Amino acid sequence: MAVSFEKKKNPYPHWEYSNPEYNSLIRIVPERGGLITEWLSEGKELLYFDLDRFLDKGKSVRGGIPILFPICGDLSEGYSIGGKKYFLKQHGFARDLPWSIQLLKDKLGIRLKLSNTKYSLSYFPFFFTLLMDVFLKEKSLKISVKIYNQGNDSMPFSFGLHPYFQVSNLQKVKIDGLPEKCIDQTNMKVTNSSDQIRILDKGVDFLSYPSCSVKLVDCLSKNVIELIHQEPIDTAVIWTDPPRQMVCLEPWTSPRNSLVTGDRKLKIKPEEYIELSTTFKHYSF
Repeated sequence: MAVSFEKKKNPYPHWEYSNPEYNSLIRIVPERGGLITEWLSEGKELLYFDLDRFLDKGKSVRGGIPILFPICGDLSEGYSIGGKKYFLKQHGFARDLPWSIQLLKDKLGIRLKLSNTKYSLSYFPFFFTLLMDVFLKEKSLKISVKIYNQGNDSMPFSFGLHPYFQVSNLQKVKIDGLPEKCIDQTNMKVTNSSDQIRILDKGVDFLSYPSCSVKLVDCLSKNVIELIHQEPIDTAVIWTDPPRQMVCLEPWTSPRNSLVTGDRKLKIKPEEYIELSTTFKHYSF
């Protein structure tokens, strides 16, 4: 059976890209920050998505896979470029702007595209194009990103994804593959990853640097989501927001405030580009 790519109106306007062979599909709303709202793998919905909140455009999205660019986290004190100070809201502007969408020529994926606008230049004075290709494979979602610097100056940035994975019960979740130590982003102090995992149902926000893949294990549904890192998008952030039964397992290139601190900050030279890639695998046990 052939893949399909079509625009649909219900339960909200979106594009649906599906592969019947794998009983898998994704739904995307390019006008709302290129947001992937749903991912079905083998017929199972894996993402958490608060539809009521999504329909209230005055509120930030809770669910799906928001795109973080040109920063991850916050930048409360702003940053300076050429002697001028700029301020960016939490996670940057990419998740708030309309993207374009098209089917890739080989029909094996879809492409989302965002370029600088007058709005973006007032917060981030760089000319860029961001291409995000999403491939729906058997039991996996692969995301490949190319970021082009189309200006005359080196462009600093961070990039990340903020996927919300639904779980049956926050008290019945395991996370494997994290290093022993992590950084609690609520106070920026080093702490034990195991201590954070034990309080997922109380609300956590921590960052770590895993050396291998990270697995989110739902012990009740027996679903496993595996985040497979590829440098430089190999920083992992775990965030929960109880009572919502979801865990955000987020691949970032850099920690918050990196445009100021320089910690893992990426730069693209004029007229050059950088490639990033990450994969989410799904399976049951």
